[in-house]
Amino acid sequence: MSMYPFDARGIGKRFRHAAIFGALDALVPGETMRFFNDHDPIPLLRQIEQRYANGVIVEYKQREQGVVIIDFTVTDAAEARRAVG
Repeated sequence: MSMYPFDARGIGKRFRHAAIFGALDALVPGETMRFFNDHDPIPLLRQIEQRYANGVIVEYKQREQGVVIIDFTVTDAAEARRAVG
């Protein structure tokens, strides 16, 4: 399994979600994006659920004030959605 770091803290707020979706779209099933942020991205998680359904597994690695680390792992379901969508 390959893991790729993504530090959202260095990306301008208006570009963050587009950059995150671009990174997730570039992953193939079995690959993981390790996401670093300074807050819990609840609206982003809702958007990921709407966009990818079961195609991305979300696993918190650290969830504290000022430091949030989440692994987003792409599954075969994401690949199926790309083929249809």
